[in-house]
Amino acid sequence: METIRNWLLEHRITEVEVLVPDMTGNARGKFVPADKFIKQENQRLPEGILAQAVNGDYPDDYWELLDPRDRDMVLRPDPNTMRLVPWANDATAQIIHDCHDMEGRPHPLATRNVLRRVLALYERDGLRPVVAPEVEFYLVKKNADPDYELEPPLGRSGRPESARQSYSIDAVNEFDPIIEDMYDFCEAQKLDVDTLIHEAGAAQLEVNFLHGDALELADQVFTFKRTMRETALRHNVYATFMSRPMAKEPGSAMHIHQSILRLEDGRNIFGRDDGGDEPELLHFIGGLQKYVPLLIALFAPNVNAYRRFTREISAPISLQWGYDNRTTGFRVPISDARSRRVENRFAGADANPYLAIAASLAAGYLGMQQRLEPTAPCPGNAYEEEITVARSLEEALRYIDEDDAVVGILGEQFIRAYRSVKLAEYDAFNRTISSWEREHLLLNV
Repeated sequence: METIRNWLLEHRITEVEVLVPDMTGNARGKFVPADKFIKQENQRLPEGILAQAVNGDYPDDYWELLDPRDRDMVLRPDPNTMRLVPWANDATAQIIHDCHDMEGRPHPLATRNVLRRVLALYERDGLRPVVAPEVEFYLVKKNADPDYELEPPLGRSGRPESARQSYSIDAVNEFDPIIEDMYDFCEAQKLDVDTLIHEAGAAQLEVNFLHGDALELADQVFTFKRTMRETALRHNVYATFMSRPMAKEPGSAMHIHQSILRLEDGRNIFGRDDGGDEPELLHFIGGLQKYVPLLIALFAPNVNAYRRFTREISAPISLQWGYDNRTTGFRVPISDARSRRVENRFAGADANPYLAIAASLAAGYLGMQQRLEPTAPCPGNAYEEEITVARSLEEALRYIDEDDAVVGILGEQFIRAYRSVKLAEYDAFNRTISSWEREHLLLNV
């Protein structure tokens, strides 16, 4: 706490945002005056915020998932997550907190703790995962009425994009004022943003992060999504991380590049010096192929996410893998032994980064533990394959508790709560009658 106190005083912080990533990956918490934050060793919040659905509701079995007394949980600040809030009017800090129950144990529903459970397995085996997320998102015109479709915003030219502009420099320059503010905010928060490109969709951008520690990168993605939304609002537009915000445009992904290092010497266990693959890489891919279908609800956590898994719109539809093959679900980029890695392309931009990274690393870990062999690498277009992933959130949730090894790693209580929360969201969605139904069924059936 002394480290935090000194940092707050050094930056003359007047207010602290006490942050907890919830199950959806959004920030929950409270604002605390800096002087009171320093005097209180730990903050508290109701543990119920960890079982809240994206629409603010709670599952029907809420009282069975948590303590029936509706208890508080203890929050402990992580000094590694101290950052300024560059868009705040006053000197404000944001600190991500770890959640513990009142007996001091890590709370099983806290998504940071779920990722920590997975990382502890690697550490026990003398290994350390390294990840590099790539996050896609759209800039869209402000839309206050959810019944209206989203549209690209006006750029500097005064015109919206009307065609796809993959990797276009000029298309990115259309949004220079927003991008410049984004980079300034990221620099102020020490976010390791590497590159920015224009993706395939109209006003769709992608930010790549430098590779690093898995928990730290999850924190950075969590912080970046808040940052990008705030930046866009300053320019009177929205930034959205929905998986498929517009019907005629591609979806947005969060691709996760993963490699595994030995703790004793820092060597990447996936690559050989002669350019070949170590068995661990293939076993890791075998684990992804076996377990990602069971965990797909963590990579595609919302009803909208399954609109992304459509043939030939830059999203995987099968469990194929390949070398430098972007049509597959698991891609091994061309790389040397030190940077040999596998890219999991299933996660949507709407995924909770802690859970998506945890699920991917857990699948790979089980593959290495069980010495699973992958299929042969796909040499051609994997979009020609049958769609083999779940097509709806309800279908995906049927598989999430199917394997005891997966449940054991991520935690039985967490899996049960996640399933209940997401089923509650699906039921709420299913009670909404869409415009398609009114248009095509009202007078025709």
